[in-house]
Amino acid sequence: MLLLFITLSIVTILLSRGMKFRERINEFSKGAGQKDLLLMVWIFVLAGAFASSAKAMGAVDATVNLTLQLLPANFLVAGLFISACLVSLCMGTSVGTIVAFMPIAASLADKMEISLPLMAAAIVGGAFFGDNLSFISDTTIVATQSQGCKQSDKFRYNLFLVLPVAVIVGIIYLVLGAGNNEAIMGETVLWWKIIPYAAVLISAALGMNVMLVLLMGNVLTGVVGMADGSYSFMQWTSSLTEGIMGMSELILISMMAGGIFALITKQGVMERFMRLVSMKIHTKRGAELSICLLVGAVNTLTANNTVAILSVGDIAKQISTRFGIDPRRSASLLDTTSCAVQGILPYGAQLLMASSLAGISALSIIPYLYYPMFIGLIVLLTILIPVRRRQS
Repeated sequence: MLLLFITLSIVTILLSRGMKFRERINEFSKGAGQKDLLLMVWIFVLAGAFASSAKAMGAVDATVNLTLQLLPANFLVAGLFISACLVSLCMGTSVGTIVAFMPIAASLADKMEISLPLMAAAIVGGAFFGDNLSFISDTTIVATQSQGCKQSDKFRYNLFLVLPVAVIVGIIYLVLGAGNNEAIMGETVLWWKIIPYAAVLISAALGMNVMLVLLMGNVLTGVVGMADGSYSFMQWTSSLTEGIMGMSELILISMMAGGIFALITKQGVMERFMRLVSMKIHTKRGAELSICLLVGAVNTLTANNTVAILSVGDIAKQISTRFGIDPRRSASLLDTTSCAVQGILPYGAQLLMASSLAGISALSIIPYLYYPMFIGLIVLLTILIPVRRRQS
């Protein structure tokens, strides 16, 4: 994947017209270093450090042993999906939820001999439930502000759209996990080792900023780990460094994606594409499809659903006003479509993070990503069915 993005970056720089080579490099670098992207890089750094240090001091194993005692073996996959849904709803970030749950899911999959891509997909799907609905999710905030509606109105409208999907997906994961009936009892739970994970999950559920959550988690792994003799100060810092280095590929891919999009935007490609799409609209149904197409296309290029909504928010508002689309509906279309697309992008931050923490390919997770696939399908169905059958 990294080699692919290096190649795409070189090709994009070489094919960009109207600028000197140095100017192309500068524009690419601006895109790769934009503040939102660098904020995500900091999250990657802290997430990698926490995952590695928590594993080194035994927090992951202790949490896995507790989970094995609390959940029936055949309910693990569905239980993790539901847990990820609830935490992401409170936390408002899919990446933070994946960071919190993925190491646990990977260890559970190993102990219970459950498909690791299936477990990873359950976490990623649950993470996007909250990313789409949470009041403090950046996608929700941007979508509602750009369309001029209240977050509470969009939440109620969107909930009726995606809650049935979450129930169906939960049942699917329950059925897929039903074959794992052999109970494997975890070892004795060392309760103090759970403190870092418990603190991270509780603070995330309370809505604390994800960077503060991860920073606190890293400090706690060091305090608890050194207090019980799991490792020395040097071993703790070594585990932090190892975790950060493990995120290097993810960081580079994300930055190159930002640089590629910056050059494409500078060339006016996205502006021409948006203008072309808007000119082809003649019906309300076509207007709704165009909003989904625009945000989906930009999301595919940027690999960032928040940036995608920001990029097309204004033109989506113009289209919805022109064709009388309820602002709640247009905000829901933007947010849900972007989450559906982001949820299955193998080079998106969420799948790259999940695959990195689980030690598997991002492509292996995609076939089990029922939640983002189904919310994309339900959005399409609500557009294609006659308007008179759809509640505003």
